[in-house]
Amino acid sequence: MCYKIIIEPTGDEITVNEGQTILDAALRQGVYLPHACSHGLCGTCKVEVLEGQVDLGEASPFALLDIDRDENKCLVCVAVPKEDCVIEADVDEDPDSKSILVRDFEGTVIEVKDLTPRIKGIVLELNEEIEFQAGQYVQFYYPGFDEGKSFSIATSSNNKKVIELNISIVPDGEVTPLIHQNTKVGDKFRIVGPYGRFFIRESAQKPMIFFAGGSGLSSPKAMIEEQLENGCKHPMALFHGARSVDELYYADLFRAYEKKYDNFKYYPVISDENATDWDGEKGYVGDAALKVFENNFMGHKAYLCGPPPMIESCISCLFKGRLFERDIYLEKFFSKADQNSTPKSPFFKSI
Repeated sequence: MCYKIIIEPTGDEITVNEGQTILDAALRQGVYLPHACSHGLCGTCKVEVLEGQVDLGEASPFALLDIDRDENKCLVCVAVPKEDCVIEADVDEDPDSKSILVRDFEGTVIEVKDLTPRIKGIVLELNEEIEFQAGQYVQFYYPGFDEGKSFSIATSSNNKKVIELNISIVPDGEVTPLIHQNTKVGDKFRIVGPYGRFFIRESAQKPMIFFAGGSGLSSPKAMIEEQLENGCKHPMALFHGARSVDELYYADLFRAYEKKYDNFKYYPVISDENATDWDGEKGYVGDAALKVFENNFMGHKAYLCGPPPMIESCISCLFKGRLFERDIYLEKFFSKADQNSTPKSPFFKSI
């Protein structure tokens, strides 16, 4: 059995199979709906159900509030239709967004590398080429688990057959410890994607500032590499925050890019103020950027990827430096630990 979903105000029509989420069906049919975590945790994909009924699924009560439920709203990343429906979504057109169908791939591990004590690099050769925009992510399915884990692609989209995922271990998690302990060359995994609205706004033709925390470096790394490979001449600055020196991975690579490309600057930042083995920037990445840019980010585009607390701190610093929502793009990391977090302010649409 399948159901018809009409999406207002665009008028797009999709078909959803029984048990399939609205978001999955839309993305597989080339219809974009706003989304981020894909697990009912963040509220980015909230829509209003104008006609019909849906099963709300495992929507976090902090992402889908009681008042939202009373107003017939749902999170399309976990909502499953019970009948034909009409939904209303807040969809903005973006001239830099490419319409790419979400597809299933088989990835064979061709390299496993220790990037930091907490982060492994898993390099996969796909059975088919994947179309994506640098900055997007995929769902990684570990055998025995029905739910995929979201990992950003850490490589340029110029290479469509081999991708790298940087996977940070969650000590009390179910899947990442298994990935760290057991993954070896030759293993095969189901990969689904691409997902996300995190990519370079090339039409803006502006200098770029990237902020990354921990394994949030994945997306900025892919975006920067792709821009450099494609001959971008706009100034780019990367601020990468880590707890300690041994967690600053790919530092040598970015220093090499600094020497090779005049328009790229790399600023590693250690949060441990007491670190004696580091004479570079210490503290928070946002504060370091304010210092470097002398409290003025005007005329730039900012791209942020990392844990929610880092993102919030960086946004505050960007505001202090006179850069505001229309020029800030982000990808937050969400886990089940974030399902009790405070929902975002209604005053901000994209951040």
